[in-house]
This record gives sequence, C-alpha cells and structure tokens, in this order.
Amino acid sequence: MGLGITFVVIAVLILAIWILVEFKRFRHKAWAILLILLILGIYFSFNSVTKGKDLDFKTAAGLKEVGGLYLTWLGHAFNNMKTITSNAIDMDWVGTNSSKLNNS
Repeated sequence: MGLGITFVVIAVLILAIWILVEFKRFRHKAWAILLILLILGIYFSFNSVTKGKDLDFKTAAGLKEVGGLYLTWLGHAFNNMKTITSNAIDMDWVGTNSSKLNNS
C-alpha cells in the first residue's frame, strides 16, 4: 500500500513540474507570437501610410517628416478606435423578441 501512495505522489509531482515547464514555454511562445504580430502590424501600417507619397528617408528632416506622418496616423487610428468603442458602449444592446413585434 505504501508503494502505491509513493508512486501517486511522485507521479503528481512529475505532472506538476511538467505542467509548470509547459506553462512557461507557452508564456514565452505567446510573447514571441505577440511580438511578431506587433512587428508585422507596424511594418504593414507603415507601408500603408507611406505608400504613394514622395518621402525622403535619407535626411534627418525627411525622417522627421516620415515619423510625424506615421505618428499622426497612429494617433488618428487610436482616436477612431476610441470613438468606435464609445459608440458601441452607448448603443442599446437590449434584445427584443421579433415575434412580439410582428403580432402588434
């Protein structure tokens, strides 16, 4: 009987250690995926903002102009998200029963 309990305790400890290691690995993998998505998002949004514009990337003044253009676009994007979120919060989300409306 003592050998069976010892085996169960050891198995639970091994399982706990394995779950902890997998959780740490998942957490690191999640951060890596988040960083990759952030980098891709910045890359594609930057290309979208600067596409079709005659911008100078070789001088300090040109880089300042490009940076200002991108940061202005980013600020407007966050402002738009704030407006959309506040409009969604202000909406009446109460469900109605359409069959009752048709019977009136």
